[in-house]
Amino acid sequence: MNNTKKGMIYIILAAFFFAAMNVFVKLAGDIPSIQKSFFRNLIAAFFAFGILVKNKEGFKYHRKDLKMLLLRSIFGTLGILCNFYAVDHLLVSDASMLNKLSPFFVIICSSLFLKEKATTVQKISIIIAFIGSLFVIKPSLNILNNINSLIGVLGALGAGIAYTCVRQLGKQGVSGPKIVFFFSCFSCLSVVPYLIFNYQPMTLSQTAILICAGLMAAGGQFAITAAYNNAAGKDISIFDYSQIVFAAILGFVFLNQIPDLMSIIGYVIIILAALFSYLYQRRKTVEL
Repeated sequence: MNNTKKGMIYIILAAFFFAAMNVFVKLAGDIPSIQKSFFRNLIAAFFAFGILVKNKEGFKYHRKDLKMLLLRSIFGTLGILCNFYAVDHLLVSDASMLNKLSPFFVIICSSLFLKEKATTVQKISIIIAFIGSLFVIKPSLNILNNINSLIGVLGALGAGIAYTCVRQLGKQGVSGPKIVFFFSCFSCLSVVPYLIFNYQPMTLSQTAILICAGLMAAGGQFAITAAYNNAAGKDISIFDYSQIVFAAILGFVFLNQIPDLMSIIGYVIIILAALFSYLYQRRKTVEL
């Protein structure tokens, strides 16, 4: 299996984990978004720590990698906080749409900073998938007319820059667990001052649900890191839209949410766009 196919599989796995995480976050109830983000990354930090110890990789980072690790952590943390803020202050559909802008930013950033040019076919596939996502989430017409929506866009931008940094770190030979551990620790420590003064007590069930959210986030972090370590953003970012399909299925199972006809049309468009991109990439690989 070549690296591009591995990247596709990993990013689809990441989409599933992040969709499950969102369901658990929704089930956790009215808890500050910063507090939710802390649990999201705390579990991932423990998992990464355990893997690093098991693999005897150690916790030493090369100086040449620190700049990119810091950029990944800063923009990744901002992306999470902005996304959680958007979810708390916008319609879920609007916040989800804004979050799905991140693959566009991955392609733009990869093109600008990593010189990974997207082909015309890949650009068309991304546009088609984005149109499909609009059918699913049905955003309101005034989505960009207030500060909350702009914060949501910043969240997608932060995620796009962070994933581009992950791609570069993979090229530099930094392992996935090391990237996840550095980012998770940075993200947790950055919100500690807020939690000291604004921590909201939680019930046992809320704690258990947020731990589950953290476990899903950990799986998503490792999968997304492996995805961009193995393949360029322009080749696999299209498959990030599978999260919409997973979210619909999990929402039906756990929240009794049934998608309408417009959403089903969107699922079909997204799957066809992903299939089109995959078949094109496979044909291109065979020709080479």
